[in-house]
Amino acid sequence: MKRIILPLMMLLLCVESFAQNAIEEGVKTLSKQKWQWMADKNVDSLNLLFDDKSMFVHMGGSWGKTQELNVIKGGGIHYKKAEVYSVIINIIGNTAILLNDIDLIAVVGGNEVTNPFMVTEVYVKENGKWKMGSLTFSKLSRPVKIK
Repeated sequence: MKRIILPLMMLLLCVESFAQNAIEEGVKTLSKQKWQWMADKNVDSLNLLFDDKSMFVHMGGSWGKTQELNVIKGGGIHYKKAEVYSVIINIIGNTAILLNDIDLIAVVGGNEVTNPFMVTEVYVKENGKWKMGSLTFSKLSRPVKIK
C-alpha cells in the first residue's frame, strides 16, 4: 500500500507545483504586458485591466482608476520604458502580489526622468480574469542601473 500512496502523493505535489508555476508565469506575463500598454498609452486595454476600485500611488499623490487613465491618456505621466530587473510573486488565494525592481523612464510635466522603484502590484482574480487592484511606486535609494 505504501508503494502506491507515496508515488501518488509525489505526483500530486508535482502537479500542484506545476499549476502554481503556470499561474505565476501568467500573472508575470500580464504585468509585463501592462508596462507595454502604459508605454503605448493604451488606455482601452488598461481600462479592462484596472478594477473600478483600483488605487494608484505615485511620488506625487494617489488616486483611483479614472484619474490614472486620464493621467496616462493626457500625458501627465508618460511611462516610456520600465526596465524590470526582478519580479517576486506571491499568490494568496485569488490574489497575486508582485514586487518589481525597476528603473522607470518617464516624462513627467514635460521633463524626462529616470527613477529606481520597487513597484507593488496587486491583482485579484474574479470570474476567471485577473484585475489590477493596486499599483504603488516606492522610490529606491539605489542608483539607477539603466544606461
